[in-house]
Amino acid sequence: MTFVIGAPCVDIMDRACVEECPVDCIYVGGRMAYIQPTECVDCGACEPVCPVEAIYLDTDMPSDQRQFVAENARFFAEPLPGRTEALGSPGSAAKAGELGVDTPFVQAFTK
Repeated sequence: MTFVIGAPCVDIMDRACVEECPVDCIYVGGRMAYIQPTECVDCGACEPVCPVEAIYLDTDMPSDQRQFVAENARFFAEPLPGRTEALGSPGSAAKAGELGVDTPFVQAFTK
């Protein structure tokens, strides 16, 4: 299991979760943030600080947001638009910096 960020984060980008994460595994895209699943230690520190309640355990993601589980994984496993290589596991969101790009699904997502 891992934590995943869902639809309520799109276009909000509060970043309280980024600041709270003790292992720096929450990466900032263009419209939302993403949790790197292999870097996440499942501590849950991010969940209670999210002002829009967008963070869930992957197994608890509401059924109408299940696609965000796949998109969170895709953000790290496949090349993002404009890139030739997958992000993978850089080991530090701060080191990677704000990426400014999302998966095509999130880019096109409307609430």
